[in-house]
Parts: sequence; structure tokens; C-alpha cells
Amino acid sequence: MSAAHPQSTNPLLIIISAPSGGGKTTLCEQLLTNHPKVTRAITCTTRAPRAGEKDGVDYYFLDASDFLKRVQAGNFLEHATVYGNSYGTLKSEVLGKLRQGKDVLLNIDVQGAASIRTHVEADPELKPALVTVFLTPPSLRVLEERLKKRGQDAPPAIQKRMSVARQEIAQWKHFDYLIISTSVVEDLRRMRAVLDAEKMRQCRAQPPEL
Repeated sequence: MSAAHPQSTNPLLIIISAPSGGGKTTLCEQLLTNHPKVTRAITCTTRAPRAGEKDGVDYYFLDASDFLKRVQAGNFLEHATVYGNSYGTLKSEVLGKLRQGKDVLLNIDVQGAASIRTHVEADPELKPALVTVFLTPPSLRVLEERLKKRGQDAPPAIQKRMSVARQEIAQWKHFDYLIISTSVVEDLRRMRAVLDAEKMRQCRAQPPEL
């Protein structure tokens, strides 16, 4: 009887972080589309569902009191409040999918990544699975050009984003990998190389049969 495929025995918890406009949403979408065994962790939020969104598919929609109870119970690996709405990643959501043999993808900011690194440090299941990747354009100038080309923000908002981005990019050294973003195709190729390398690490690789 052949040994189990390493994909099912050593799944990864993949964190991708980037400054605003850095391309992480596109990269995550590409990864999910091209790698069926990679699944995203469904996050909780206190904001109301938008048209077409479904509970348990797009988000877990919670009221503020339920969210707070979960925070106090220590259920979240990371959580934050953005523009008056709270968002969080449940430890149970991540562990459940890892135990199914799936690689779990989290698209979060640098603060969320730092919180998860702290939370998993003493966790014997999550710590060995964690792989963190920071994605960023080659320079702040290129990032600013991307934000302008995107056309979603007025100049003052872009400058605010750039100020935050400068602080976020400075955190790249805390991640396992740095991907300098060039194109959608190349970013995906490099991300695939990271996953391939992590699957072949001694601690995760399926040993040869003797």
C-alpha cells in the first residue's frame, strides 16, 4: 500500500500580506483558481451582508455582541476593526480545514500576520503548518503608480495609503518569503515555487520507501 500524498498529511497555513495596492487579492484569487487543494479560511465579520453574499460561504456574519464574546473567549487567531466593522479569523475554521488535508490561505495585513505568528507559537498543530509571504512592488514609486492607475482613491487618500504602505513594507523581514511583484503571471509562478519548496522541506516531505 503506497504512502499518503504529503499534500494530505502536511497541509500548509499560508499567509499572504502586502501593502494596499500590492497585488495580494489578485494573487490569492489566482492561487485559489489554479490550486484546487488550496482553500481560503472564511472570516467572521460584523458588517451586514452585501447583495449576493451568503453566510458561511463569503463570511460568517455575526452581530457585535457575538463577535465580542468570541474575542473574549480567545476564539480568534487575529481580529481587527476596520471602518467600524470587526473582522476575525477563527482558530477552529483554520484547524478544521487543515485537518481535512487542505492548504489554508489567509489574505491579511501585516498586523494580522503578526498576531497569528504570536498565537501559533505555542500551538503544536498550527506552528509547523505556518508559511508567511510578503508581496510588494519593487518600490514605493511603483506602488503609487499602481494606486493612481487603479482610480479608486482621490489624491489625499492615496497619500494616506502610501504613508501606511511605507510602514507595512518595513515589516517584510518578519516574513518567511519576500516576493517582489512584477506581473500576475510571474507573481503566481513565484508563489507556486514557495509552496513547492515548503512541501519538500524535510519536516513535511514524504520520505522515500526503503
